Amino acid sequence: MPQMTVPPVGAAARVIVTRPLQDAQHWVEQLRQGGFAAEALALIDIAPASDVEAAARAWKSLDGYAACMFVSGNAVEYFFKKKVPLAQMDHGGVATKTIANNDLGLPPSLRFMAPGPGTVAALLTAGVPAAQIDAPGADAAQFDSEALWAVVGQRDWQGRRVLVVRGEGPESGGVSSGRDWIARQWEAAGATVEFVGVYQRRAPVLTDGQLERARAASADGSVWLFSSSEAVANLTGFPALAGVDWRRARAVATHPRIVEAVRAAGWGVVVASRPALKDIRDTLASIESLYP
Repeated sequence: MPQMTVPPVGAAARVIVTRPLQDAQHWVEQLRQGGFAAEALALIDIAPASDVEAAARAWKSLDGYAACMFVSGNAVEYFFKKKVPLAQMDHGGVATKTIANNDLGLPPSLRFMAPGPGTVAALLTAGVPAAQIDAPGADAAQFDSEALWAVVGQRDWQGRRVLVVRGEGPESGGVSSGRDWIARQWEAAGATVEFVGVYQRRAPVLTDGQLERARAASADGSVWLFSSSEAVANLTGFPALAGVDWRRARAVATHPRIVEAVRAAGWGVVVASRPALKDIRDTLASIESLYP
């Protein structure tokens, strides 16, 4: 098989951000401020969960948990949308005497856990006190379940209940296998882990123009930015893109598991990066020198 030539990144090359639309628009803005020509091509659609009352039920029993882990900023957003007013809580819900003196009425002993800074920012925006949030440090090598467990794993979890707030049903994208991994760690430490799905992740519907842009970006020097294996699967699963040769395509992926997925899908150049904005910018800036 002849070796494929990967086009260099030049002035016309663009960064294609594949995160869900709201997140993608934020990243596009940040990258443009850093001097990159960035555009959004959302490859995951986020929608409310089919069980619209699941989050509300979880709110009513929130004081029964020692910790509540949110897998993403979307999990935070959809969970807090269903915050149940104290007046509506039954006797099985959060007792008034256990409520911290704050607007949300959060149990003061409840720990809110996040795998990375994006989820931390969402929790802070939602009104969770910083003192109740556990997350990997800003200098962590990765922002994922393993990094979170390094922070909280040595605590006494025997007999405790942990709630994991995530997308509805089994998730195949991103670093979701890490979510299963951390659940097993909690169970091995004696905790009971429960899950609540507060949103759905779906393949998007792309326009003909978006499909044509994706096809062109397989060979025009554009750099795909992947933060989810699910985004890769959704892209390569479109019938209109069947047969596209991705060997001339290049990508930056924000987790080792995502790097593996992108390579398996056929990308010729895949460079790993920490998911922090500065690291992504540095990686994008270096990709031309790595592959002249």
